[in-house]
Amino acid sequence: MKKITGYNIVRFINQLPKNQIYNYVNPTTKGLIRIVDIELPNGPIFFKRWNPAKGGTEAMAQKESISTEMIWRLANSFFEGQPINVDRVFGASYNTRSVLEALLAYTPQFYFCYPGRIMDLAGHSSIEKGHKHLIWKPDEPHKNDVLAEMKTEVAISEIPISSAVYDSLFIPDTFENSNGMDIEASRRHTQIQIALYLIGLQLGFRTWIAQNDKGIKYNDRPLTEHNGIIRSLSDEKLVGTFNGAALAGAFIDCIWFEGELGMPAVMEVEHTTGVTSGLQRMLNFYNHIPRIATKYVIVAPDGDKELVIKESTKPAFQELDIRYFPYSAVEELYSLCQRRKLCGITSEFLDCFMEPAVIR
Repeated sequence: MKKITGYNIVRFINQLPKNQIYNYVNPTTKGLIRIVDIELPNGPIFFKRWNPAKGGTEAMAQKESISTEMIWRLANSFFEGQPINVDRVFGASYNTRSVLEALLAYTPQFYFCYPGRIMDLAGHSSIEKGHKHLIWKPDEPHKNDVLAEMKTEVAISEIPISSAVYDSLFIPDTFENSNGMDIEASRRHTQIQIALYLIGLQLGFRTWIAQNDKGIKYNDRPLTEHNGIIRSLSDEKLVGTFNGAALAGAFIDCIWFEGELGMPAVMEVEHTTGVTSGLQRMLNFYNHIPRIATKYVIVAPDGDKELVIKESTKPAFQELDIRYFPYSAVEELYSLCQRRKLCGITSEFLDCFMEPAVIR
């Protein structure tokens, strides 16, 4: 499954001519847009916009920006060939969303389209004319710096999109000193660990949480008191019977176990501390246990994909065959578990959320 990143969006828009005036996708919007500057590789994108019909001029227009956060939020919404309603992605937030939509629509891999909208009223269904969407078609590019419409027979049922909701966390003041992160970074790191634990619980896995994170309280109870949390790694047959394996795995952020000899995944959550330390911990663990079928996974923010690939493909770590599990995919799977109470999940299903860092 192809995915696009914020880096891609910034690079695509950076290839548009800077001296050109751009229109909005909606022809009834009479404003004009010009790109002023772009900070590579991650944004922000600076622009000016004005409306000649209301007496506006470029000289009078203020310099505005499209934030890196906004760019990544939109990037995370795209899947190849699936129409995206940009207004729906951002809701009422970001008054520059139509500018980002317009600039992206001028790039070769993006088209605007009007998919049908499924209406269900009083037991009767119909397909009505839909709203404006963008669609990503990387294998069917059009000319750069022109708007192109793609006709589509796709119909969309606009169901609400669920969020990943985290219950209360208590993180001790000493947590900062033990892992080198400030309290807010620690909280985000721990939220992802909790999501991984709850995903594992729903899928029938037992979960090891790093020894140095056991002081955390979740829903007013220490992590070690929660169902499915492993208190001692030595108690796991797959680990405890091999010299040094429990010690090697003690500080790995999250390990899933299944049955007596199953270990679906070994995961390091790398929020702000880099990737190499996590890779080294997993490699040390790998060298202390049998060669069993498992996944070695770096869980990291969506913006860190290139760093994960760069570090994971170094010769020292290639035998781990690292997977990259972006935060957005963790929370998508977590939300799905919350809503649908998944069970009977196969390894192939998890592969849909964890992409190989090394393409063989």
